[in-house]
Amino acid sequence: MTDTLLITGASGQLGRLVLDALLASGKVAPADIIATTRDTAKLADYAAKGITVSTADFDDPASLDAAFAGVSRVLIVSTDALDQPGKRLAQHKAAVAAAQKAGVKHILYTSMPQPDDSLVTFAPDHLGTEEAIKATGIPYTILRDGWYAENLFMSLPHALETGAWYTATGEGRIAHITRADTAAALAGALLKASDESRTYTLTGTKSRTAEEIAAVVSEATGKPLKVVHVTDAQLAEGLKAAGLPEGFIPTIVSFDANTREGKIAAVTGDAEALAGRKPTSFEDFVAASKAAFIG
Repeated sequence: MTDTLLITGASGQLGRLVLDALLASGKVAPADIIATTRDTAKLADYAAKGITVSTADFDDPASLDAAFAGVSRVLIVSTDALDQPGKRLAQHKAAVAAAQKAGVKHILYTSMPQPDDSLVTFAPDHLGTEEAIKATGIPYTILRDGWYAENLFMSLPHALETGAWYTATGEGRIAHITRADTAAALAGALLKASDESRTYTLTGTKSRTAEEIAAVVSEATGKPLKVVHVTDAQLAEGLKAAGLPEGFIPTIVSFDANTREGKIAAVTGDAEALAGRKPTSFEDFVAASKAAFIG
């Protein structure tokens, strides 16, 4: 492998796992990997392993131009800039423009399932980024990351304390995938020599309803967990009462609505195909994460 691979947002949880997967593969020399971040000190441990660490700020086009120069394949990890409407898409478009300006051979991007048919509030950011990438004419790989199993840490520990999980997902199903399995698939995509343009959807091996998820978590933790179905409005009121910032409540509610409408239920073999191994089963993930669920 002689191409230079660049990963943006490499100091984040997903980015670091991608770096780990690339190093573990043995298919790319550390010197051929560039990890970018706004604060290079956060990647000192990877610099010590021989990875080139570079500054890149999505709000500073000049820094992107400098970081992307001479790069063959770039993985644009979507940012978490959800506080200002339009900011995230602008950041992504800046990265795409920098990649095109640098003459990269292949653009990879972490999107979300069905961004063109989704109730999630930030789906347009992903769809707009996908469209911007395709407009460059550069070969691309769109990686539509499914919902992380780790996202359950945000709601289920409290639910286990009270014994009740309030959700507006109805009978909707979701195929959670771990962040590490997602990263392994992203690394596999980065290492592919093909310049064919492809779109993948990364999911776990089985989709489950809230009741099925609760049953697995309850068995692993030994704590009862009853699913209480509520409306979107009731969920919003509960989140507000719990102190969640009002600006984020519509996004959280949209997750449940999207699940309820069956827009995140797909199960694919893409993660296994790219990573070269089966994703972690949900049961194994929950068992290994027992301490995180019960606090």
